[in-house]
Amino acid sequence: MSLPHQFFHHAVLTPAEFAALDATAARIIGMETLIARAGWCVAREVRSRYAPSRVLILCGPGNNGRDGQETAKNLVRAGWDVKMAFYPDTSQSSPEWLARAGIVAVPFIAEEAARADLVIDAVFGAGLNRPPDAALISVLRAARRRVAIDVPSGVDGATGDMPDDAPEYDLTVTFVRLKPAHLLAPARFMMGDIVCCDIGMDDALVASHAGQVFQNTPELWKIPAMSMTGHKYDRGIVSIIGGAVMPGATRLAVDGARRSGAGLVRIAAGLSAPLYHIVAPADVIVDADPLETLLDDARRKCWICGPGLTKDEVGASFNLLVGAGRQIVADAGALAWAGSAPEMLRGATVITPHMGEFARLFGGKPRDLIKAAGQAAVKTGAVVILKGASTLIAAPDGRVAINVHASPKLATAGAGDTLSGVIATLLASGMAPCEAACAAVWIHGEAGRRAGPWPPAEEFAQHLGAARESVERRL
Repeated sequence: MSLPHQFFHHAVLTPAEFAALDATAARIIGMETLIARAGWCVAREVRSRYAPSRVLILCGPGNNGRDGQETAKNLVRAGWDVKMAFYPDTSQSSPEWLARAGIVAVPFIAEEAARADLVIDAVFGAGLNRPPDAALISVLRAARRRVAIDVPSGVDGATGDMPDDAPEYDLTVTFVRLKPAHLLAPARFMMGDIVCCDIGMDDALVASHAGQVFQNTPELWKIPAMSMTGHKYDRGIVSIIGGAVMPGATRLAVDGARRSGAGLVRIAAGLSAPLYHIVAPADVIVDADPLETLLDDARRKCWICGPGLTKDEVGASFNLLVGAGRQIVADAGALAWAGSAPEMLRGATVITPHMGEFARLFGGKPRDLIKAAGQAAVKTGAVVILKGASTLIAAPDGRVAINVHASPKLATAGAGDTLSGVIATLLASGMAPCEAACAAVWIHGEAGRRAGPWPPAEEFAQHLGAARESVERRL
């Protein structure tokens, strides 16, 4: 599909895509020029953070190692004490330029790493997709401080996989665009500050090689603005199936919708209407009529099905909603109802599993989250929000957005119910499903950032209005 140009400014390139881009850029710009620029960028970032000190640069056999060599030359010119070690150990046949540059080659061993004040890791870039050997890890772990070029050695740039004993870094310097590993947990949490440097590849060149993976940002979607002549039906009606067992989950979804901008929120409570008349906010309508009757109202286009519902309650409502052609945000009880048969969720507009629910639905925890989320979207026909420390939003058309704009405060029971309300609000306002899901995840994450210390889930909704307004101010 054709995507707006601004998408590619936020493209996330797989290692394979970047290798193809690198090859094209080498023909246009020249590989020596690109490597020289990369080495200059790394040296600049190191010099901006550290005082001159003893540096050991670990170089591998590929372009990542050549970036390390250029970094060394730039640091030596700036008066730094630089040594180099080559992987695998080639110190007995060091390149002649080392002596000319005033750089000493040392063995690739842990003792040398321990002697340095700073170790720069230029052994493997993002393309490594196998575990590194124990000797390499031991050398890296011996360092007191570490800087990585591209990604830390041992991290799979496509999936974020990494060895359990991989050390943490102070800084990671990459080029042109981020790779998936820079955004995917847990790898991104061990990279320290992540800096992406421009080395002269323009957006058009990147766009010609990028796929459909992006970092989620407000520049990729537009939420509807309030109009002076608008009314509540313009802003949209959010309807929520209310269960008899866990009304609190329904209430959290209600608050997520009403505080993120829904024009009207209604609870389809059926026989539980007396309960919801007690717990529902004053501006929420509680409906006691059968669902079939409520679906006669064509204005009620968007429904939430799942929060607080038993499997039987989902079974009595989900297929009716599908048959009526409604937009459905399916979460919690709806995912449990589907069990290990994700095809039961066909007809949903957006589904929002966390990793446990995703594993049960789709057959285990995947190694490649981007690929798995995309396949899940195709299988269900829904936009899939795979919730986690790095949340993925995958659409059936192949687009995947990675969201890191969030807070660990969201890791509490009920936060997902609130998110369902935000998603439904944006769907009801007329946003397309993928854009609504991306925007809702970002706004929900911003609300988490604004919440106070150790907030319960019901407090997140209080910050949704300000979070949404912050998006409107950015655009």
